Amino acid sequence: MEVSESEAIQQVQNGDVNAFAFLVHSYEARITRYLKKFLYQTEDIEDILQDVFLKAYMHIQSFDRTHSFSPWLYRIAHNEAINFLKKNKIKTVSLFDVDTLFPHPIAAEQSDIESERELIKKSIDTVLTDIDIKYREILLLYFYEDLSYKEIAQTLQMPVATVGVRIQRGKKQVEDILRKKGLYTEL
Repeated sequence: MEVSESEAIQQVQNGDVNAFAFLVHSYEARITRYLKKFLYQTEDIEDILQDVFLKAYMHIQSFDRTHSFSPWLYRIAHNEAINFLKKNKIKTVSLFDVDTLFPHPIAAEQSDIESERELIKKSIDTVLTDIDIKYREILLLYFYEDLSYKEIAQTLQMPVATVGVRIQRGKKQVEDILRKKGLYTEL
């Protein structure tokens, strides 16, 4: 009998260790993909992934089942990735963030044409290591993990308007980098 995500979470919160395997199985590939693209340092990904799921298990009691599990887990993955970057002295996002302090009006969240999303994903892949980290993470969550603006805002603990601004600015940065490399195709 197939168990739902909500039921698995409840079972884990009630002490069923085996039910956590369902959650790991459901999210392992997505969190791995996110970490690989965000950090692009594959030798450490498995360790970080283990830390993500260990922390999720250790703190599952604090998870509110009335909320979505995905942003909560991505938030743990985000924190572990940022901790890894800091520990290894890799430049992270500044505390003074213009996008948060002075957000532009949010562009209406609209359903993108699949071919446009694929073109953007290929473009992001081409210049992934050149994109500013604050834009890279949001682009990955939006285009690869298919999180909504609201879910990204919950994951990164920022206003929804900031998510919209960063997606637009991130796409612009990808476009600019592609132009400089002579690889530009209309996004």
